[in-house]
Amino acid sequence: MTPSPDSPAPRLRWSGMTHVGRYRQNNEDSFLALTYDAREVHYLGKVGESSLAQGDFVFAVSDGMGGAKSGEFASRMVVQQVMRLMPRSYKLAVEGINQGFGDVLEEICHQVHAEISKMGRMYHECAGMGATLSLACFSTEFMHFAHVGDSRIYYLPSGGSMIQVTEDHSHVGWLRRQGKLNEREARMHPAKNRLDQALGAGQQNVRPHIGSVRYQSGDRFLICSDGITDALWDFRIADHLSAPADEKPRAYKVVEHAVAESGRDNCTAICIEVE
Repeated sequence: MTPSPDSPAPRLRWSGMTHVGRYRQNNEDSFLALTYDAREVHYLGKVGESSLAQGDFVFAVSDGMGGAKSGEFASRMVVQQVMRLMPRSYKLAVEGINQGFGDVLEEICHQVHAEISKMGRMYHECAGMGATLSLACFSTEFMHFAHVGDSRIYYLPSGGSMIQVTEDHSHVGWLRRQGKLNEREARMHPAKNRLDQALGAGQQNVRPHIGSVRYQSGDRFLICSDGITDALWDFRIADHLSAPADEKPRAYKVVEHAVAESGRDNCTAICIEVE
């Protein structure tokens, strides 16, 4: 979808929701919704809609891990660092250098990883803390993404079938991609939550999954933590994404369904629709 100079810029409608779940005392999930240009960033509300003519949009989910409350701190630190670093990419967007987004997003992941790792070395209570990150940056034609861990980005093209865009950074995720496990077997696997990669978490290096999706009007996206995917089968997630809009924001319904079905973990979702 390449708009002509006279055609209006695409509009995005979004909703975001997080819930501690039914059994956890702390919510280690964080999410971010913002718009930015080369000079400044603006937080977005949990529910809203706006035109891409106003700037680029970023949505992200991070799931923290670590002892005591360091998981909460790690996920908040991730989204704060993303907010600080994202405006650097705006110059590439206005110049139309879409290929450059991947380099910028990868560098952001490395910088966030370095910051969390430094905190883990400096403070005993933060030792070993880490976090996932699934980040989606919407420019006029593309959704550019960066991903580390087992939070996920799903894509439902208009008139098509839902796709999991990101790759789970786990051995079970690798087995699933190789066709050695089906969805049921992967969900039941005893090591399904053991990550090969995370930001921080005592890991020396991180290799983020970077990519882009060219979108068009009617397409929908979901960014979510593993509390959602542990609770809901993929076909249930697709049902929520494809359902007609009503008074309750779409992300609220996804999270409420996940908490009702399981609620063993924190549950966070951001739904984005292209209009």
